[in-house]
Amino acid sequence: MSIIIDETKRVLVQGITGREGSSRTRLMLEYGTQVAGGCTPGRAGQRVHGLPVFDSVRQAKDELGPVDISAIFVPAPNAKAAALEAIEAGIPLLALIADRVPLYDVLELVEVADEAGVKFIGPNTVGVMSPERAVLGMMGGTAETARSWFCRGSVGIASRSGGLSASAAYYLSQSGIGVSTIVHVGGDAVLGMTLPEVALQFEQDSETRCLVVIGEIGTSQEEQVAGLIDEGRISKPVVAYIGGRMAESGTRYSHAGAIVEGGRGGYQGKVECLRYSGARVVENFSDIPAMVRTLVDAGYASGAGRL
Repeated sequence: MSIIIDETKRVLVQGITGREGSSRTRLMLEYGTQVAGGCTPGRAGQRVHGLPVFDSVRQAKDELGPVDISAIFVPAPNAKAAALEAIEAGIPLLALIADRVPLYDVLELVEVADEAGVKFIGPNTVGVMSPERAVLGMMGGTAETARSWFCRGSVGIASRSGGLSASAAYYLSQSGIGVSTIVHVGGDAVLGMTLPEVALQFEQDSETRCLVVIGEIGTSQEEQVAGLIDEGRISKPVVAYIGGRMAESGTRYSHAGAIVEGGRGGYQGKVECLRYSGARVVENFSDIPAMVRTLVDAGYASGAGRL
C-alpha cells in the first residue's frame, strides 16, 4: 500500500502538449504510472506518446472513463482555470505543479476544492512518488534515474522542499532502508495538502512504519505535526529536519512560504515543538538515515524486510 499515487491510479495530464507536460508525461509513463490521456484546448485528436489528447477535462472523462488524478502542467496564470475545470469535472485529486501561482488564485482553489471534497497537491510542487510503483509530477527527472536512486521500503517522506525530499529518499534508499512514498507538498505559503494532512495519511498507511518530515522556516505546518503527535493522532516514530536555521526575522528563505515574521514560523520554535512532542529532530540533513536506523535498531518499527 502507498498514499496518493500507485500503479492502479488513472492519471489525466492537463497541458500534455506543452514542453513540460509532454516531457513529464514520458517520465510518468516510463516509470509505470497509468496515464490515460491528456487535454489541451484546441488540440483534440492529437496524440502525445501514443496517448489521446482532448479539448477539455470533461471530454477526456467522457471518452476515457473514470480518472483518479489530474496532473496539471500549465503556466501559473492559467493554473486556477485548469484546476477549476478539473474540480468541476469531478476529478477527486489534483497535482498543481506550477510555481508562482498567484496567492489569491490558490486561496480561491482551497475554498472551492474544500466545498467539492477535492484534494490537491501544490502549487509549486515536484509531485509524489511511490518507489517502484508510480510517479505523479516530475520527481526523479527520468524513469531511469528514478529507478536507480529510489528503492521501496517503509519510510514515508513529507517535505516542503522538492530537492530535499528527493535527496532524503536517495540517502535512505542507498542506506538500504527504502521509502514507501515521497510527498512534496510544495513551497508556497498557501497550499492544498499540507505536512500535517500528509502525515495523517501516512499514519493510516499499513506499509509506512516511520515518518520523515522535512520542514523549513515559515508557516505553522511543522508545529501542527507536533500537535498531532501530542494528541496521539500520529503514533508512528517521526524524524524531522528543519531548514533555515540561520535565517533572520523578515528574511525569505528558499520558498515563498518560508518567511519568518515577528518571531513566528522560526527555526527554534519549530524544533522545540517537535522535540517536546517526541519527534527526533536532526540538525544536519545528512543525519536522517542514521536516526531512522537508530529507530529500527531500537525496535520502534518491527517486522520483516526494510523499515
